[in-house]
Order: sequence, then C-alpha cells, then structure tokens
Amino acid sequence: MRPNARGAGLIAALLALWLASSAMYVLPQGRIDLVLRFGAPVRIDRSAGLKFKIPFADTVQIDDARLQTLAPPPQELILGDEKRLAVETFTTYRIVDPLRFYQTVMTNGQARFQLDQLVSTSLRMVLGTVPLSALLSDQRRAVVAQVAAAVEAKAATLGIVVHEVRLHRADLPLAASQSIYARMRSSRQREAKELRAQGLEWQQEIEAAADRDRTQILAKAKQSSQVIRGEADAQANRVLSQAYDRDPKFYRYYRALLTYRHALAASDTTLVLSPDSAVLRAFKRGPAAAAR
Repeated sequence: MRPNARGAGLIAALLALWLASSAMYVLPQGRIDLVLRFGAPVRIDRSAGLKFKIPFADTVQIDDARLQTLAPPPQELILGDEKRLAVETFTTYRIVDPLRFYQTVMTNGQARFQLDQLVSTSLRMVLGTVPLSALLSDQRRAVVAQVAAAVEAKAATLGIVVHEVRLHRADLPLAASQSIYARMRSSRQREAKELRAQGLEWQQEIEAAADRDRTQILAKAKQSSQVIRGEADAQANRVLSQAYDRDPKFYRYYRALLTYRHALAASDTTLVLSPDSAVLRAFKRGPAAAAR
C-alpha cells in the first residue's frame, strides 16, 4: 500500500503543478490582454507582470499595445484631373480597445489588412477630387490631413487609434515617367539644335567680321608698305645721285663691282663675252678703266 500511496501522491503533485502553471501566465511589457471565460470577456489587463486565469475556462488574447507601422506597397491612383499617380503611404497606429479589436478583426494580421484597405479607400476618395498641382503646392498638407481624418474615423470601429498617415512617396507611373522623360529629352535636343544653329550663325558673323578686318588691315599695311618703299626708293635715288655728283668715277667703279657680285654670285655661272666687252674692262686695265 505504501508504494501505491506514494505514486498517487506524486501524480497528484504533478497534476497540481500542471494546474498551477495553467492558471498563470506572464504579460510582457508593451502588451495588452483580453481574458475570455467560455467566450465571454471578463477582464482586460494593461500592466505587465504575472497574471492568473482559470484553467480550461479562460482564454487569453494578448495583443501588441505599442505603436506599430503599416507601409504597404505603392498603389496607382487617378487624381481629380485624370492624371495617374503611384502613391506610397506610411501609417502608424496603436491597439487601444482589445475587446472591440477581438470582436472585429481578432488578429493583428487581419487588422493590418483592414487598415490597409481603409487607407487605400480614403486615398482614392480624397485624391480623386484634387489635381496634381495640389500635391505639388502648400495644399499637400491639407489633403493628407483629410486622408488621415477619414482613416482615423473608420479605424476607431476596429479598436485602433491611428496616430499618423503620411504620403511617403508620390511618383508618376513608370509609363508616364518614360513619356515625360522622352518629351524632356526631345525638348532638350531641340534646344540644343537651336543653340548650335545660333552658335553657328554667330561663328559665321564673327569669321566674316574677322575676314573683313583682316582684309582692311592687310590693305592698310600694303598701302603703308608701298608708301614706305616709295619713300625709301626716292631717298635711295637721292643718295645715289648725291654720290654720283660727288665722285662720278668712283660711283661707276662701285656700280661695276655690284654688277660683278650679282652676275658671278652663283658658282655655276658661265659668261660668254667678247675680249673688248665693257664688263671685262676692270679686269684688263684696273679700277681706272672701270670708272670711265
């Protein structure tokens, strides 16, 4: 009997330990729980710590009470001026009513899906009445505030408080962007052609002016050179005339030497002269003969 009693006591102790562990749970910091007894809500705990429940009768629904973010992928919308825009939103929310949250969406995944649909619907409703220019001006804040107000009102029925809704990014769709870039590229190419044509016109004008100035400068220089050359020739003639007047014989002799220099300057020069030629007079009779 004693071994049987000891085994029964051990089983009873394990059963009691299991029941005690089933009756206790820990609520982490930043979490909120809803205790349901046979499906009916009985308690909401917001403070962290060790909590108790009735085994087999109570079910605990623990939700995250911290600030959470929702950043869905971009969605394409049609604005009030029939232009398309790819919008990416950023939403922050918090679960404040776990009972209503449990009754409407039950899980956080379902809550995020519902909140995503609310944001998308509000965006389409508000942005469908405003033009693109409103999002590019100071009216952007007022438009975003309208979207946030619509989302907050609808999210309150889910036990959720929406703290902020922002337009994280708003771009034109890829096809529209490529079309705009193509028009911009075409416009820049047209401007470049116009600038090149204008530059070519200016180049031709500058070259024509430079050629005209060059022609005028060369004409003036040629005129000046001719004048200077004429004055120099006149002065040279005067000097030669004065030299001839002072000593005619020496002048004739000097002229003969210049003639020899120019005629015999090249090493391959060949002269065929008669013995009584005037050119050979200085070689035959000396300076006195050349001066005659």
